[in-house]
Amino acid sequence: MRRTLRRQAGILASMSDQRQSDSKHDAQTKVGTSLKRHEIRENRQAIVAGTLIGWLMKLCALTLRFHIDDRCGIGQPGKYPAPVIYALWHNRFFTVPAAWRILCGHSRKSVVLTSASNDGAMVARAMAVFGFRAVRGSSSRRAVAALVGMKQAIRDGCDVCVTPDGPRGPRYVFHPGLVKIAEATHTPIIPIHVRCEAAWRLKTWDRFVIPKPFSRVYVVFDQALTVLPAADAAAFEVERQRIEAVLLAGVDDWE
Repeated sequence: MRRTLRRQAGILASMSDQRQSDSKHDAQTKVGTSLKRHEIRENRQAIVAGTLIGWLMKLCALTLRFHIDDRCGIGQPGKYPAPVIYALWHNRFFTVPAAWRILCGHSRKSVVLTSASNDGAMVARAMAVFGFRAVRGSSSRRAVAALVGMKQAIRDGCDVCVTPDGPRGPRYVFHPGLVKIAEATHTPIIPIHVRCEAAWRLKTWDRFVIPKPFSRVYVVFDQALTVLPAADAAAFEVERQRIEAVLLAGVDDWE
C-alpha cells in the first residue's frame, strides 16, 4: 500500500512539473511573439539596397519632365501653416519625393510611414536620400507605435505621407488607419495622383509603376479633404469610402 501511494504521489508530482514547464514555455512563446510584433527590422542588405534605390529614384527624376498641378496650393508659402497628411497609392510613390521637393522646396518638413519589415527599411533609406524621416510601423506590426509616431510628427510641425493600401495591399483599398489619424489630429488630407506617360509596371502585388527616363510624369496635389468626426462605425466607413473614391478617381488602371 505504501509503495502504491508513493508511486501515485510521484506521478502527480511529475504531472505538476510538466504543467509548470508547459506554462513557462507558453509564456516564453507569447513574449517572443510580442517582441517580434514590436521589433523594427533593418539588416545591412536593406540599408545598402534602400540607399541605392533612393539614388536611382533621384537620378531618374532628373531626366523626367514633370507636370505638377498644385490644386490645393501646398506650394504657396503660408497657405498651410499647420501640417497636412499626403495620401497616395503604394504603387505611385516612385516620383512623388522629387515632385514634392520641386513644389515645396525646403519650406516644409515631412515624414513618411513605412513598415517595420526589411522592405520598410529599404523604403526608409530611399526616402532619407530625399531628406525625409521615417515613422516605422503598419497594421500588422507596431500599429500603435506608428500612430503615436505620426501624431508626434504632426505636433512637431511635420507633414506626414502615407500609402493607405500599403504595405501589403490589397491594391487600391484604403485602410482605415489614415482616417483615424486625420480625425484624431484634425489634420487635412491631400490626395496625390500620379500618371506616367510611359512606364514599367513590376509584377508585384500593387503593380508598382516606374516611369521610363525622359518621359512625362503628371502629378496632381488635389484639393485638401477635411475628415468629419464620426459619430459611429457607419459614419466612419462613409468617410473612409469618400476619401478612397477621391484617390481612385486619379488612377488610370482601376477596373
